[in-house]
Amino acid sequence: MSYRRFGQLADHRRSMMRNAVTSLLEHGSIMTTETRAKDIRKVAEKMISLAKKGDLHSRRQAQSYLMKEEVVYKLFNGINERYTNRDGGYTRIIRTGNRKGDGAPMVKIELVD
Repeated sequence: MSYRRFGQLADHRRSMMRNAVTSLLEHGSIMTTETRAKDIRKVAEKMISLAKKGDLHSRRQAQSYLMKEEVVYKLFNGINERYTNRDGGYTRIIRTGNRKGDGAPMVKIELVD
């Protein structure tokens, strides 16, 4: 399996991804770089698929990854109901231009309604 390293050590990279996915599910959209958004999308869609299953094992798997219990509750009691008829593609990435400081391509990743 290949993955992006983002110039970070494994622990920091894992923590960064967990925080980003938690923020996306909590707020509905976040601004980040394009490459990070692509990795965030993979994990967020897996979390929503777990929520659609709705069993105890899925809830515990999501709880072990997400940083806030309120987000797990929101995921299993609100977000999953929005996507009952959808088989995938729960997120969308919208390009917003380049970051002023270093020119990195920035995007807005959001949950699809």
